[in-house]
Amino acid sequence: MKHARILYQGQAVEAQVLENNAVRLPDGVTLSEQQAVWLPPAQGTVFALGLNYADHAAELAFKAPTEPLVFLKSPSTLTGHHQVSVRPANVAYMHYECELVVIIGKTARKVSREQAMDHVAGYSVCNDYAVRDYLENYYRPNLRVKNRDTLTPIGPWWVDKADVPDPSRLALRTWVNGELKQEGNTRDMVFDIPFLIEYLSSFMTLSPGDMIATGTPEGLADVVPGDEVVVEVEGVGRLVNHIVSEADYEARCAHRN
Repeated sequence: MKHARILYQGQAVEAQVLENNAVRLPDGVTLSEQQAVWLPPAQGTVFALGLNYADHAAELAFKAPTEPLVFLKSPSTLTGHHQVSVRPANVAYMHYECELVVIIGKTARKVSREQAMDHVAGYSVCNDYAVRDYLENYYRPNLRVKNRDTLTPIGPWWVDKADVPDPSRLALRTWVNGELKQEGNTRDMVFDIPFLIEYLSSFMTLSPGDMIATGTPEGLADVVPGDEVVVEVEGVGRLVNHIVSEADYEARCAHRN
């Protein structure tokens, strides 16, 4: 089953996703994919992985890490399916990152690798944009690289764990304006999902609704205002997002207010 969160009449509501990507709300109202205002499908802390694909590390002229490189995403970075992401003014390079997201379903504290998957509710997709202008050291990505407002679309929904029998062998793809730009597979992760859950839960508690964005493969390219960026994880979902300029975004916000 696919689970979504939709903004409806000013409130966030849980919704069931139907076969045609329409959503059914708890009161029975049905909205098409285009009518729905999609929100990130889960609520919790977002843990993101850097350099978790060896080919991506090589693409950036880094060695694959020997320990997970984990950073947190602030709530203001998160947005949903068919929403916009803002390219900041006067930056030279901003790129997409197609990633499988793990949704935690049960509190995890000091969980073993063998028990790790028992704590997974399901999976989603994210596009973890990065502003490379401010990248001083990829092993410690600073806030201006990875915590910009609107630059982490997640969704469109999350899929039950039972519906994704082998998350370690899923194709990942990114299209920009319909052109395939990035293609990889989760089998090439440096640190797989059970390891990440064991690692994180060894020193902190993971709570239901927390999300782990598991990293991206090679194949990055700059994106600019006007671009449509589509990231897809096989068997999970296809997340559509549009890039806008900072000036355009500010004008939209002013008009809404």
